[in-house]
Amino acid sequence: MPTTDATTEAATAATAVRTGRLEAPGATLHYEVRGRGPLLVMMPGGSADAGIYDTLAAELADRWTVVAFDPRGYSRSTLHGPAGEQLPGAHSEDIARLIELLSPDGVPAAVFGSSSSAIVALDLLSRRPGLVGRVVAHEPPLVELLPDPAAGRAVFAAVRESFLRDGVEAAMAAMAAGLAPEGGAGGGRYEAATGADEESRAATGPVEDGGATAPPGESDGASEAEAQAEAQNGAGAGAEVDAVAEAEAATVRRMMANLPVFLEHVLCSFSGHAPDLDALRAAAPKLVVGVGRDSRALLPAVAAERLAQRVGSATAEFPGGHVGLTEDPVAFGARLREVLLG
Repeated sequence: MPTTDATTEAATAATAVRTGRLEAPGATLHYEVRGRGPLLVMMPGGSADAGIYDTLAAELADRWTVVAFDPRGYSRSTLHGPAGEQLPGAHSEDIARLIELLSPDGVPAAVFGSSSSAIVALDLLSRRPGLVGRVVAHEPPLVELLPDPAAGRAVFAAVRESFLRDGVEAAMAAMAAGLAPEGGAGGGRYEAATGADEESRAATGPVEDGGATAPPGESDGASEAEAQAEAQNGAGAGAEVDAVAEAEAATVRRMMANLPVFLEHVLCSFSGHAPDLDALRAAAPKLVVGVGRDSRALLPAVAAERLAQRVGSATAEFPGGHVGLTEDPVAFGARLREVLLG
């Protein structure tokens, strides 16, 4: 039976991050790998990068080889030329290359995408169904599937125009106004993975207690040696907490820096993408469409449920809203585990 130390070492090894670079046409992609087992590709949406999945990937690394990455043109995935209009097809080919690299034996991968990256996941499934065994597409904001596609396109076009005219803050305000439910006065904001609210949560959200101990000489009666050991342990734990907080802050800074690319070159082309419904219908047994428990009245969830109806796929409810994966990563990860294994 393994000792506690051996178990801890094994758990640490499973969640240790291994990084790599992949050359693709027009870009060099940064990716991160954790764990051992079947391949699971976690695709960040909005302006997010691999860092958005740090907690979720660690939760799932006991069962899967979890791969997260920075989409082309974001953060550490550099373009070989100036940024231009991004298309889901180019991004889905990037995922295909990652799968072929990291699953060389040809075993199909599981893929998770949320928001704009769910659109990429659907494109991958329609183009390269043999590469994937399960696709979970959480709230893809496909305006072409809405009852009034023109109105949906107009919402996102207005956001892009606001960015080009007045900057990021104005664009996010336009997003909030355009996607609040009728009569909802901001209560239904489209909090995509790039949203200002999520940025704030990531920057200021609680960090787990690092386990710092009481100073020497408190009433626990510890000997001087014990007190010194506790102080050292506390300092080490505090440093670990500081490192986690800095990593979270660095992720937020990168996401903020990615917002101009998302707003100008991704938002409209991705949300306006017309999926291949015939191909998705043929691959429907592999597809699960996710919908947030708290966001069913909002545009992305409405589009997601209409997609599932059109192609005959399963649906699954997830905790939280459109950005449930950042609201409660542990609960979201537990639900994702159930869906992947179901």
